[in-house]
Amino acid sequence: MINFLGVTKEEKVEKKSSLNNLDISQYKWIWVDFNQPSEEEKKHLANTFKFHPLAIEDCLHTLQRPKLDYYEDHTFFVTHIVAQEEKNIKKEELDFFVGEKFIVSFHLTPSKEIDHVWERVLQTKNLEKWDPFYVFYRTLDRSVDNYFPIIYKIEDNLDKIEENRNQKSMDLLMNELFDTRYVLLNLMHTVNPMRDLLYRMLNSHHLNKISERRQYFSDIYDHLLKLSDMIMADREITTDIRDSYLSLNSYQTNNVMKVLTITTSIFAPLTFIAGIYGMNFEHMPELTWKYGYFISLGVMCVIGVLMFIWFKRKGWFN
Repeated sequence: MINFLGVTKEEKVEKKSSLNNLDISQYKWIWVDFNQPSEEEKKHLANTFKFHPLAIEDCLHTLQRPKLDYYEDHTFFVTHIVAQEEKNIKKEELDFFVGEKFIVSFHLTPSKEIDHVWERVLQTKNLEKWDPFYVFYRTLDRSVDNYFPIIYKIEDNLDKIEENRNQKSMDLLMNELFDTRYVLLNLMHTVNPMRDLLYRMLNSHHLNKISERRQYFSDIYDHLLKLSDMIMADREITTDIRDSYLSLNSYQTNNVMKVLTITTSIFAPLTFIAGIYGMNFEHMPELTWKYGYFISLGVMCVIGVLMFIWFKRKGWFN
């Protein structure tokens, strides 16, 4: 589907459902949104707008790394948007062709960011400050702002894992922790390239319109820096929690092994005595003693108690 929005020189908004016989000179600027376009609609990128084949190829091959390419009358931008899907992060590509009098957005999946800014343009009565680069800024700002709820949700989940109020097993907690680390890794692979893209935009000598709105795009860049720091901090927290659980598990295992070792050590001499008197030799003088059974039990008890006292003084039970 192709959506067309044109702002006339009288600051009025016109909408069209077709790009046939499009004359950009009639408008102050236009916005064309390729929303999940069909194969026939995709041809407008080359036939109507005459965009470079390499840029069109980047649009059609999803999840390119965020970047920008300069062309004669426009700049091509590849950006990423994210959405939370249960425990996973869904990344989608959002592409822009931005010139002085037009902006063309292209996405193969629905975009809430585009829909939001599109409605803002339609509802705004005074469009004096709006132009293609301002539309691009508002969409980019909306995309970056949508990263924050995902990060906040991850941090809440980390707090729950650390507190473990539901007394979940170690295996379940570790699985949740590694799932969280995986989500953070995916976010990092999106946020960091977007941060680099904004850095290039702010320091480019070819993008005068962005330089004129430097404070706006600098704000987005600051948000991306903050997101990057939050992701790195959360990954360090997951590492600390993982190390803490592993240390606790090792401590519990050592305690179990210590108890088993003490028990085995106490019963070793008792088993030795029981083994001797369990042999089937005929001439064993102790077997004919009247109180031999009680004496052997007594000796076993004394050995067990003495070994227990000795281990306790050694600090094995501390």
